[in-house]
Amino acid sequence: MIALGIDPGSRRCGYGVVAREGSRLRVVESGVLAPGGGRALCERLGEILSGLEGVIARAAPVEVAVESAFFGLSARSALVLGQARGVALAAAARAGLPVFEYAPSEVKRAFAGNGRAEKAQMVRMAQTILGVEADLSDEADALAIAVCHLARRAGLVRLAADGAGRPGAAPEARALSRLRPSVRRPGSAA
Repeated sequence: MIALGIDPGSRRCGYGVVAREGSRLRVVESGVLAPGGGRALCERLGEILSGLEGVIARAAPVEVAVESAFFGLSARSALVLGQARGVALAAAARAGLPVFEYAPSEVKRAFAGNGRAEKAQMVRMAQTILGVEADLSDEADALAIAVCHLARRAGLVRLAADGAGRPGAAPEARALSRLRPSVRRPGSAA
């Protein structure tokens, strides 16, 4: 199964396409769509829509996972984020793909074992879980969204904590540890 994770934003929209092959995860493609900041909002959103449609056409995901709205923002920030989320949802809808939404704290808890994980911890977890050596910056959250979704779809992560296993470890983190990265270096045989 291939999932596209989207971390929406009007200035920087992160995306990460991850394939689950059995218990292995493989990054198909990831990046940041960053239209020029000095441009009008409608132009930036149009460029993001076009970019996401290109990613969908190239990577052929079967499902899309998007970070849900964050409610701690100012009214203006929430409105702009909502418009960027709308563009992500529209790109998925135009491609006929189902969309699943996850709260930021839910993704962080499933991916890093901590619902309040900082950006640096999310980047380290993305590098560890996915075997990616590159600097991920803004795309780490999008990759985390895709991995969280794939883990949920595989039935590896439960919504409720069950308390089993290693003391102090979130059940989501234990479940994600069962997924292993599939690292393929450029130029290596498939």
